[in-house]
Amino acid sequence: MSSSLERQQASFMSSMSAASSKLAGTKRTLAPPSPSPSVGSVASAIAAGNGTPRKATDRVDTPAHNIVYSQPAATGTGLNIITQVTYAIAWLRGKDEPRTYLEILGHLSGLHWSPSYQEEFVEAMRRTREIQWIPDPNLSEQTWQSGTYLHRPKVPGVRNKTQLLAYLQKKTDASCVGVKELKDGWPDCEKAINELEAEHKILVIRVKKEGSPRYVWLDDPSLFHEVDPELKVMWQKVEVPGTDTIVQRLKAASQKPASEDPRDKMTAAPKAEKKKRAQRRTGKATNTHMEHLLKDYSHMKR
Repeated sequence: MSSSLERQQASFMSSMSAASSKLAGTKRTLAPPSPSPSVGSVASAIAAGNGTPRKATDRVDTPAHNIVYSQPAATGTGLNIITQVTYAIAWLRGKDEPRTYLEILGHLSGLHWSPSYQEEFVEAMRRTREIQWIPDPNLSEQTWQSGTYLHRPKVPGVRNKTQLLAYLQKKTDASCVGVKELKDGWPDCEKAINELEAEHKILVIRVKKEGSPRYVWLDDPSLFHEVDPELKVMWQKVEVPGTDTIVQRLKAASQKPASEDPRDKMTAAPKAEKKKRAQRRTGKATNTHMEHLLKDYSHMKR
């Protein structure tokens, strides 16, 4: 019995020694401890900040000016030919004399454009209705660089009072001229219009709210006659009879008034409504098999 216990004790001891040897052979690697902040680093952080050292867990915000957003390579602002032609029209509108294409490009800062782009821009100007191209008379064959350019207004050749009166006199009908169309080639025409109206040389229709001129017609100063102010006061004192009185007097004189009396419409007898005629049924009878049952047998009563 004792021999078996000794054998068990010996085997247990041998297993324990083998397990201890395995644990001794395994090495554990530990992370190095984080270095504690030195006095110098804490002092520099306090001097640079607001007096409170930043924690390690605090999030560092990136300044907004350092963020780079994606941008298109070329926005094309102001480089479109149609836009440049519009700028050229606005610039030529204020010029009385023709201008060369180099002067127009200088105003648009387009002298650095490529020759092909400049030629395309010149061709676009020549196709525009608002710009008039004047060929060079000294050249037998015109190029895209030749000639000058002038603004072509909606009302051509009208830039002063004399030209305006001449333009109105040449009209073969009694149509008006819009002030908006005049301003296309004569931006400051309102002062001249007011002066011509005071001289009774033109008739002006104005906007009610602003009082600015809207349409003009030709007038004749010889047809104007000054009215005595006393007569104007007497005219304003005359009382005009009411509408009802005018209608009654016209009817009494056997004349038809231009405007009907409103009371006649109110007292007018209403029109008789036409009765609708009953529609006759033309449908085909489908119960012919029951005719013997629908006969009148009341005469057979006793």
